[in-house]
Amino acid sequence: MREHYYEEKPGSEGLIEGRNAVTEALRAGTAIDKLYVSRGENDHTLGRIIAQAKKAGTVVVECDRRKLDAMSETHSHQGVIAQAAAQAYASVEDILQRAASKGEPPLLVVCDQISDPHNLGAIIRSAECAGAHGVVIPKRRSAGLTAVVAKTSAGAVSYMPVARVPNLPALLKDLKKRGIWVFGAAAGGTVSLYEADLRSPAAIVIGSEGDGMGRLVEESCDFLVSIPMKGSISSLNASAAAAIVLYEALRQRS
Repeated sequence: MREHYYEEKPGSEGLIEGRNAVTEALRAGTAIDKLYVSRGENDHTLGRIIAQAKKAGTVVVECDRRKLDAMSETHSHQGVIAQAAAQAYASVEDILQRAASKGEPPLLVVCDQISDPHNLGAIIRSAECAGAHGVVIPKRRSAGLTAVVAKTSAGAVSYMPVARVPNLPALLKDLKKRGIWVFGAAAGGTVSLYEADLRSPAAIVIGSEGDGMGRLVEESCDFLVSIPMKGSISSLNASAAAAIVLYEALRQRS
């Protein structure tokens, strides 16, 4: 089964429309998942909004004005619509500090190219239930903390810190320097899940269903772990795979 790139269509919930409204939201520190701006417009006001958004770490998406018209509920978006995040993003430092405050070895879930919001929401839910300390997603080619993700997580986004980083391979390299082992879940992994030692500080990498992890992300893993399969189908849904690996980590840590 190949998972095609999924771009969630923004719903009306959480939309902030118009230049003044978006400017005030950014000034107030509102968590913005994505900023949609009309392609081809480059006046000073819009440029300032884009600069503010990028400084805040927001993903900026240029699109056809007709897409903005279709998204808009007010019909006066002035070339800019912000999608507010359902929950504020944490930092990787927040996640590591959370583990330290509990006196536990860090357990992170790193999602590579999980673009379906239902999958991301389910992974966040499993991570919260299994006692992980946080989830990390990339800024690009990934679902964000949208209303769909929040709903699918069954409220877990309120308890599970989610960090968003610009470069996953760089993140994994930094985690390894901190003594955290990186385990990538892969169908062709050379280590069986039940032979992997997940008791130490660990980051579990989950890739997309169709393509798995990106090449650079996979090369950044210390171990490629496979889930034993006995059926006729050779792969699992990404969120199901994450749940299985997480609960093996929980079993070992218990």
